Amino acid sequence: MKRDQRLFDLVQILRDGKLHTAGELAARMGVSTRTVWRDMAMMAATGIPVEGERGLGYILRTPLVLPATALTPDEAEVLAEGLRRIAVDQAHPRQRAAKSLLYKVATLLPQAGISAD
Repeated sequence: MKRDQRLFDLVQILRDGKLHTAGELAARMGVSTRTVWRDMAMMAATGIPVEGERGLGYILRTPLVLPATALTPDEAEVLAEGLRRIAVDQAHPRQRAAKSLLYKVATLLPQAGISAD
C-alpha cells in the first residue's frame, strides 16, 4: 500500500472519534507500529488535528470533514468504470449523461488518472 493511501485510510479510521493504539492501526494497515508512529508525526506536522503518543493511542481532537471529492483510487476507478459502461451502451437512456459526468470526473480529479475516453 502506498503511503498516500495509507494516510488517507488512517484518517478515515480516526474519524470515528475513538482512541486507537498504534498496534491496532498497524495491524489494520499491514505495517509496523514504527511506520504508524512516523505517519502520525507527519500528519500532525502537516496540520491534521491528530493527537496522541506512543503507548497511549491516537485520536482526532476535532472532527475532520473531508471534501466530497476525496475518493480513494479504487473508488474513483469504480466510478469511472460504471460511467464508461453506460457511456458505450447506445440503448441506455442516460448514455449522454454518463459521458458528460465521466468527462467532469476526469477533469476534476486529474490525479486519479481517469480518462474521459
